[in-house]
Amino acid sequence: MTGIPPQFMGFLIVMFLVIYFFSSAIKILREYERGVVFRLGRIIPVKGPGLVIIIPVIDKLVRVSLRTVAFDVPPQDVITRDNISVKVNAVVYFRVMDPIKAITAVEDFYYATSQMSQTTLRSILGQSQLDDLLAKREEINAELQKVIDQQTEPWGVKVTAVEVKNVDLPVEMQRAIAKQAEAERERRAKVIHAEGEFQASQKLADAAKIIATETGALQLRFLQTLAEIATEKNSTIIFPVPIDLIKPFLDKKGKAD
Repeated sequence: MTGIPPQFMGFLIVMFLVIYFFSSAIKILREYERGVVFRLGRIIPVKGPGLVIIIPVIDKLVRVSLRTVAFDVPPQDVITRDNISVKVNAVVYFRVMDPIKAITAVEDFYYATSQMSQTTLRSILGQSQLDDLLAKREEINAELQKVIDQQTEPWGVKVTAVEVKNVDLPVEMQRAIAKQAEAERERRAKVIHAEGEFQASQKLADAAKIIATETGALQLRFLQTLAEIATEKNSTIIFPVPIDLIKPFLDKKGKAD
């Protein structure tokens, strides 16, 4: 068995080095990716997207995605301003705006943004009352987005939205809120009933004024009542007598006395 000729061995070594060079030098970045290149430890302009050629050993390329990232903030124990303990979780949407800052200004921008979101969530919600937390969700989301974005801006990260997902209340607080809602419904029902009685009394007062000014109106109402009674099968009929019919007799009796 003969050994491999030295010339052929040298050819294989050269081919291996050429293949390694091209595989290390040629990088393909997708449309949503950018390449942060360190040349001998120093930053050079951002590369990509598309075909990128770097110098092996001398250059080091770090891929950065520019797509929007959504991550869940784990449930946080929060004590509101009115001393009520609740558990709140949220979802944060952010994207990298400056790849160089995202790599050089912070060690791990994803982890840093996650931790900043958790601490800010506890801080902002701790300054809010429970009623505001339940009723003014949009205002709280806007405040969270503003505060977190101010903290992540030096890292080249833009927080586009923050949404509070769930607010878990203690069982006793859920019962208290249910009683409060029931009391509120009863109050509204009483107010509506009172307003109906007030409007009805106003209409009756207006009708009484019209009847008092028009003598024939009372007679028409008397005849209408008789017609309504006659349509029903009643064994007893009560005939209301207008006061105008007996008033002369009452006057004569008063004079006689």
